Order: sequence, then structure tokens, then C-alpha cells
Amino acid sequence: MSWLCSSFYINLQPVMIKLHASWLEVLAPEFEKPYMKDLKAFLMKEKASNVVIYPPPAQIFAAFEHTHFDDVKVVILGQDPYHGTGQAHGLCFSVNKNVDIPPSLKNIYKEQVTDVGISYPSHGNLVQWADQGVLLMNATLTVRANSAGSHQKKGWEQFTDEVIKQLNAQREHLVFMLWGSYARSKSVYINREKHLVLEAPHPSPLSAHNGFFGCRHFSKANAYLVEKGKTPVDWQIT
Repeated sequence: MSWLCSSFYINLQPVMIKLHASWLEVLAPEFEKPYMKDLKAFLMKEKASNVVIYPPPAQIFAAFEHTHFDDVKVVILGQDPYHGTGQAHGLCFSVNKNVDIPPSLKNIYKEQVTDVGISYPSHGNLVQWADQGVLLMNATLTVRANSAGSHQKKGWEQFTDEVIKQLNAQREHLVFMLWGSYARSKSVYINREKHLVLEAPHPSPLSAHNGFFGCRHFSKANAYLVEKGKTPVDWQIT
């Protein structure tokens, strides 16, 4: 069980995982750094202890498989994968179709209904956004079952911070939606002269009424994309 950086495969469990070539071009050096080796050792220890990790191994890098580096138009940043059975599948705020829509995503949908006029979706799978260039990335890419935040500060944040830094440096006219204090702290890596940064409270029921509702981030994002000659995002989930 090893991380084979020469081919950029990760054998975390019996399933082989790879990062898409467009991301490897900019992130390859990260796999040789000490923090990544420490992260590998931590995950191997978790597996040796028969700990259940979410999302499933093949979906840990799902955000990067669905949204390639050169296709990113919008970045939505989460903090931690869902830690309940069958929820997490590698895209922040998103859940599998057969799972109840989480409260924060319900509030995201409510804002979209009033902002861009979508019909309220019947499920919480956001793959349709990801396939249009919306990078749905959690800052931490794995979590122990039923233990929120259990894989924080183990190395994933350094990796995902590098993702933001590379997008900021190598791409232009991206939209970064930063919801809540944790996501907003990542704005230090973003050049606001090159990109649009949209900030609001987190869509959680605890804070959505403090400014997430009415933020109109989805229409603002599309207006910016059109202004820059890009195709807007169809936010309707079907």
C-alpha cells in the first residue's frame, strides 16, 4: 500500500486512485513533499486500524476528475467531507442521490431559487455543476466515519491551499465563492485584480440568515463570466 508518485497513483485501499493529468502538471511537486508523506503515513495507519474513511477511496479526488484545471470557472470551497454513511462522494456540499439533502445545501438551493430562478432540486448530487467547471473542493479531502474534522491538520489543507494558489497564479477571471470564516480566510491566496471573490456567511442554518440569503452569488458569478467571455453556469440540478 503506497503512493506511487512516479505514476501519480494512490493505492489507499484496493481501489487505485489517480489525479487527472491537467492537475498533475501543476501539482506533481506536492507529492514529493514531507507533508504529503506524513499524510500518507497517517492514512495508512487509519486503514491498518480498520477505520472507515469517507469518501470511498475512488472518490477522494472526484472534484479534480470532474473539473479539470483548464476548465475551472468557479471555485466553491468547503471545509470537511460529510462523515455519515453514504453521504460524501468527493464534491463539497454534494451528496449521493439516494441521500437526504443536507441543511446547508438546502439553503444553497433556496438562495438559487430566488437568485437565478431554478426549480428546487429533488436530490443533492452536484456533479452537473462540477462538469461545467465548478470546482467543488473541500479543504480536507477525507474524514473518519462519524467523526467530523478528524482528518483536519494532517496535510490535506496544505495540498488544497496549493490548488488555490495555482489557480490564482495560472488562470484568469475565475470566481471564488467563499462562504463562512474558514473559506474566507483563503482569500489571502487570491488576487482580486485577476479574479472575482464573493464572500458571505456560511449557508448553514446557524448563519445563513446573517447574509447568505440575499447574497446573489450565483447571478453575480454568471454576470462576471459572461463579461469575461465565458459560458455561464446552468445552476439547475436535474
